Amino acid sequence: MLPISDGGRPRGTFPYVNAVLIGLNTLVFLYEIGVGGFGFLFGGSNLGIFVFFLKFGFIPAELTSGQGFEILPLGQGVNVASPIPTWATMLTCMFIHGGLMHFIGNMLFLWVFGDNIEDTFGHLKYLAFYLVSGVLATLAHYAIDPSSQTPLVGASGAISGVMGAYLLLYPGNRIRTLIIYFLITVIELRAVWLLLIWIALQTVQGLLSIGVSDQVSTAFFAHIGGFVIGVVVGTVVRMIIGDPSGYGGGRRGDGYHRQPQYWRGRRID
Repeated sequence: MLPISDGGRPRGTFPYVNAVLIGLNTLVFLYEIGVGGFGFLFGGSNLGIFVFFLKFGFIPAELTSGQGFEILPLGQGVNVASPIPTWATMLTCMFIHGGLMHFIGNMLFLWVFGDNIEDTFGHLKYLAFYLVSGVLATLAHYAIDPSSQTPLVGASGAISGVMGAYLLLYPGNRIRTLIIYFLITVIELRAVWLLLIWIALQTVQGLLSIGVSDQVSTAFFAHIGGFVIGVVVGTVVRMIIGDPSGYGGGRRGDGYHRQPQYWRGRRID
């Protein structure tokens, strides 16, 4: 399932931060293509892109041991020492993607769900929320297998946080969703159903991956961790401001207020 667009109240502001985040992810992905070649788009790999992942992806074993990997024992040895501390890779890893579909899927989810959350939180608070969600999601992945030597890459942990907040703040919004199964079709689902189905799938697959996480290409517990953080933050925000969806209240420059309701030209609320 891939979200295409969402319906609901118009945004009060342009989502500058969301656009910049998508732009940064795009620039890094273009760099990855330059390193890995066009075969990288469709699952191909070479030594250059593998070294890039090792240097800037998050490797749980490095955090556990307190020492970064330095030499990859291939032939004469390849230098894979990261130019940044291990803790910093928890930030850099969320701007790296492992292929075309990984990149497109994450950016679609961020594009559809991020704008309303940015409008509700405000630009700087949204940026802080996004980055913190990504780091905590990475730590959730780390907690499941702290000895893993597989680099974690992808923005999905942070985006999962955005989705968790969206579930609490905009559950009634209708999401146009591309379904690719036996047939390819587009349907509309309420956000609450789409997001609950998504997190249920992540949870089931995550539980099945316990003990074999190094053999699974998707960091399910990063998704789950990020989503839980988003739900917690979304719950707190909803308690403070009420319903921002447009029926119970919305963000306008000077605060939050209930939208007026009219019938035959007369205000009825």
